[in-house]
Amino acid sequence: MQQIITSKDNATIKLYQKLCANKKYRTEHRMFTLEGLRLITDAVNENAELHCVLATETFLKKHGEALDFLPEKARKKTLFISDELGEKLALTEGTQGIFAMCGIPENPPLSDAIKSEGRYIVLHTIQDPGNMGTVIRTADAMGVDAVIAVNSCDIYSPKVTRSTMGSLFRMKMCTAAAEDVFEEFRKKNVTSYAAVIDSNALSLADCRFEKGAAVLIGNEGNGLPAEITAMCDKKLTICMHGNVNSLNAATAASIIMWELTK
Repeated sequence: MQQIITSKDNATIKLYQKLCANKKYRTEHRMFTLEGLRLITDAVNENAELHCVLATETFLKKHGEALDFLPEKARKKTLFISDELGEKLALTEGTQGIFAMCGIPENPPLSDAIKSEGRYIVLHTIQDPGNMGTVIRTADAMGVDAVIAVNSCDIYSPKVTRSTMGSLFRMKMCTAAAEDVFEEFRKKNVTSYAAVIDSNALSLADCRFEKGAAVLIGNEGNGLPAEITAMCDKKLTICMHGNVNSLNAATAASIIMWELTK
């Protein structure tokens, strides 16, 4: 076995921590981090590029045979670290002690991602990583053609990647400016819907998406800005009963995606 790394000043350890903490480093190095055997296995199964794998002593004792699933290239780049160092790297409680640095996938340009009669979810100023990850995972399950992020939290932050439960590697993702998104929708004749709380909006139950559509979901606290709503072709709302007048962004998106793709 290779020598076990124990120093927090090791260059690879420092890079891993910077990638966890800072979008600038993720963008600059075109890498993001993974923690846990499930996520790393999903990355391997989807042919993602693993630049480096870090495994603790305890992981090796308990699950050492699991490293055999790694591609040969990744196995050669596996480094072993002390349990203490693993605890410093961990962002989850009860960490398994396996981490990886993964290449950011080359997602298609917006013009290629958006097709006529496609079905899309556009997340506008979504800031909660858990919401972002849940929407991506649900979009994968529902068969949405792409998730487009506008002024939202980083798709490749650790909290988002954990929340996607591997769907990040299967789902077509784009980040773009709102103006570019609407221009592409117009070119491809994709009808856009603003999801709003408005009794005058079209009820989701009455929407017909046979020819595809794009639905915009707004910020957790403020919803969609008025200027973005005005750019959409139509407004839709989820009619609710009782005293409930709003839903969590990810919950609302999930309900809409069910109707969008059924």
